[in-house]
Amino acid sequence: MGVDERAATWQERGAYFPWAPHDTGAREVMIFHVESGDRDRPVLLLVHGFPTCSVDWYELVERLQDRYRICALDFPGYGFSDKPRGWGYSLARDAQLLDFYVREVIHAESVVVLAHDRGSSVALNYVLAQDQARDRRTVPTARHLLLTNGNIFLPLSHLTDFQRLVLDGSTAPAVLGGLTPAMLAAGMGATTFSPPKSADHPAIEALAATFAHADGVNVLHETIQYLAERAEHELDWLELLAASHLPTTIIWGLLDSISPPRVANRVWNEFLMLKPGRNRFYLVPRANHYLQVDQPDGVAAAFLHAEDPGSDLTPGPISPDDGSPILVDWSRPRLPDASEVLTSNPIR
Repeated sequence: MGVDERAATWQERGAYFPWAPHDTGAREVMIFHVESGDRDRPVLLLVHGFPTCSVDWYELVERLQDRYRICALDFPGYGFSDKPRGWGYSLARDAQLLDFYVREVIHAESVVVLAHDRGSSVALNYVLAQDQARDRRTVPTARHLLLTNGNIFLPLSHLTDFQRLVLDGSTAPAVLGGLTPAMLAAGMGATTFSPPKSADHPAIEALAATFAHADGVNVLHETIQYLAERAEHELDWLELLAASHLPTTIIWGLLDSISPPRVANRVWNEFLMLKPGRNRFYLVPRANHYLQVDQPDGVAAAFLHAEDPGSDLTPGPISPDDGSPILVDWSRPRLPDASEVLTSNPIR
């Protein structure tokens, strides 16, 4: 695959629609999106992270498009969507956009939501709003939420020096002033993928191309402010999720140092293990932060296992394949006493 060919192919497969948030003060922007698969199949909504875009899902789409109608967009400030300076990027606005996209663009009555990184925070906003709607008959149904590597519990995250410098308004101009799209992509390839990916890897070339589109580096200080929004609201969001009946799955790349497995462990143990509904927790060996790029077969396998209510719940690898995803745990109404474990089957 030649220089930027993956990004060019992705862009050619997509289309644009106009959108403006409900609140005043933000101009209309053009939003890029891609659809793949038969329109009669269940809708899988893919939600990308920071600072990347929907092209992250390139290889996963190939593995799931025969079973799902897959829909993905680029949020304002990302990928092939518009990136105006001073626009007011936020998780709340992007959750509004997802709602508009599902209702008015793809016209879906129900969706499975698979989110990554920052997208997990957007997806939480979106599905919780649907869950709390006064009249649920008028809103599309989110029937399964799947969260992948992201800083969804900031006290246990490990932000990089680059993230902290770009987040700070006093240091961001100097950092971003000397940063090119190719440099940003190469740095990510060396640190957030396993094994590390060189600048000429198709996934890294695609990142460079999408960062370059509409001068995306210039809005990084604005788009990364989602972390402050997350810090303010994350416990409220997680507590609301814990009380909901929405089936929720965690699929986590084991080698991530930015959003390490301790984040997923904490969220699972405190908020999901005893929540209502059917909830599961998987680890993907050999996968770093961008698990859908590092191990697309493994992510697809974990996703399909989680989607199947009748799949085997034996803890451990879900298949005999080398590097198979590991089922860590599943939810139950309560934890058994130690004596019960010795005298009966575990509660499932």
